[in-house]
Amino acid sequence: MPAPQEIFKAATQGDLQFFQELQNGDAHIRFSDQWLKVTYPKSGDNLLHYAARHGHIDLLKFLHKAGADLELPNFDGKRPLHEAAQAGHQQCVKYLLSQDVCVDSLKRADWTPLMLASTKQDQDIIKTLVNAGADPVIRNKDGWNCFHLACREGHLPIVEFYHKCRGDLWDTVSKNGRTPLHTTALHGCYDVTLFLLDHCGYSVDVKDSCGSTPFMDAMRSGHVNVAQLLFEKQKSNVNEVDNVGYQALHQAAQAGHTESVQYLVDIQGVEVDTTTTSGSTAVAVASKEGQLAVLEFLLRAGANINTVDNKGRSALHIASGAQHPMCVEILLKHGAVLVPDMAGNTPDKLAKKDSVIEMFEKHNLT
Repeated sequence: MPAPQEIFKAATQGDLQFFQELQNGDAHIRFSDQWLKVTYPKSGDNLLHYAARHGHIDLLKFLHKAGADLELPNFDGKRPLHEAAQAGHQQCVKYLLSQDVCVDSLKRADWTPLMLASTKQDQDIIKTLVNAGADPVIRNKDGWNCFHLACREGHLPIVEFYHKCRGDLWDTVSKNGRTPLHTTALHGCYDVTLFLLDHCGYSVDVKDSCGSTPFMDAMRSGHVNVAQLLFEKQKSNVNEVDNVGYQALHQAAQAGHTESVQYLVDIQGVEVDTTTTSGSTAVAVASKEGQLAVLEFLLRAGANINTVDNKGRSALHIASGAQHPMCVEILLKHGAVLVPDMAGNTPDKLAKKDSVIEMFEKHNLT
């Protein structure tokens, strides 16, 4: 029998003749199914997985007729139907379904073939699976159904198709409380977000388990156009607070999205010195994360550079403790002062890196 590597290569290439010759070889091979049962050691993929994944319909049929098990999973629990659906091979999908394979078989993490297809843009595959009885309501281990997955990918025609199939598919949340609207906002899917707002019943500023709203997600990801859409359609609260006391301004500053910060301050009129529940300003948050562009904008917008949090720490304390030399430099240039926090530490005492210490020395503050 040929080496496994040679067999896998032939399966990947769809070399039907190779397998026909293998089946018609000497008596030992002809009457043994050892070649048919070969699997890839690391993944557990069998020959059917290769044929389905690469769309080799003739090889798929040949292997099945030779006795290969269409429902045999690999180590990840994927069956040939998972492979064909995910790769968008319509002929393979239709053939497998014609052989009565389980349309909603679960791979690891409880993903069905329809879920995998929902992450792609092939609407025909999705229709074929749904027409064969695939259930779009099933949720994976993270609590996502097919509608949720299609929303994440931003494929409006597929989202519309699912909505026509089941008008209540939108009414779902993941295990961490995230709705499809959260997902489209986070990924900046403008057209799908608009569809959800026009055709689904999401409440204003619905929160996930971390207290984040779709508006916050849009701001944190830098999708200003989606955030504006949420505000126009739902009048989202731009000052809503999440579970750790952050508003959208702080989240955007933390992520380094200057356009989001500018939108909130200049367009929505959010107070530039708005504090978290722990007393941190956006300046302090940006300083902690080393977000130089955001820090520069906030200071130009008139932020109070010496505001302290509930522990008496200024942005300079935060930048120094986080070992961000350029943030320290910017803050010192804009007039940050060395005052002790409630523990008696001045910002320069928190500097550990030579580059940070040098900034204080440069300004004669050590």
